[in-house]
Amino acid sequence: MRITPRIRIGIAIYIGYVFVIFVVSKLSGVAYTEIGKSAEFTWRGAVLDLAVGAVLLAITTWLLGWWKPALFERKRSRHKWPIFVPALMLVVAVVNLSSTDWSKFDASFILSLLALGVAVGFCEELLSRGLLLTAFRSRLSEVWVWLLTSALFGGMHIINAALGAPLGPTLGQVVIAAMSGTCFYIVRRVTGSLIWAMALHGIWDVSVFAVGFAPLDGAWASILAPVIGVLAVAVVAWVIKGTDEKPLASARAMESTPRQHRRST
Repeated sequence: MRITPRIRIGIAIYIGYVFVIFVVSKLSGVAYTEIGKSAEFTWRGAVLDLAVGAVLLAITTWLLGWWKPALFERKRSRHKWPIFVPALMLVVAVVNLSSTDWSKFDASFILSLLALGVAVGFCEELLSRGLLLTAFRSRLSEVWVWLLTSALFGGMHIINAALGAPLGPTLGQVVIAAMSGTCFYIVRRVTGSLIWAMALHGIWDVSVFAVGFAPLDGAWASILAPVIGVLAVAVVAWVIKGTDEKPLASARAMESTPRQHRRST
């Protein structure tokens, strides 16, 4: 790592990202409520700001030298069974996709949704359960790391109200997003990789926007998302147990290994 992880660095990145997303979204002229209603609105209102955010996050991660701790666990969770909650989330996403009337989408619209899924999975996971998580692990216990990263992930959705979404539903989205963030945290701890959390996050958002625009049998996500969130919070303690992912301790261990090896040969 080029720069030692610090909580203040993570908070600064978080604030900077939210500010950039808000400004670019505002300049696009597309209200949040219009995203997912057409190819043009999705490209301009969501993909554009996320693409800018993705570039800035990638550059920031490279400059800090945090790619490895941001993307991978040193040791996966001993308890694997909590993965059933993210698996349920994936099943609901698949049901959403199969309950969508795809005849109402043209090629550009579908591509915009796919781009949205890739971009939102990369950006929001790298920020929340990548860079913020790495920064918080420098000083905090894992319980606080999980709680704060999930809360901040939910909290950043409040800007949707400033971008045209009604305040009441936005506050509900903040709560559900915070609980859903726990689902993505479980994926990281159990699989040992943030990449799978990025993939699940992207698939989930694509399914929600798709079925929201052209439902065949109703939007399952709106019904089951809170249930999945509650289940995630209920089982997260098992993946937190035994976590030892302090980035500074990891760096010291990596530095000391070659010296120990040389002394033994």
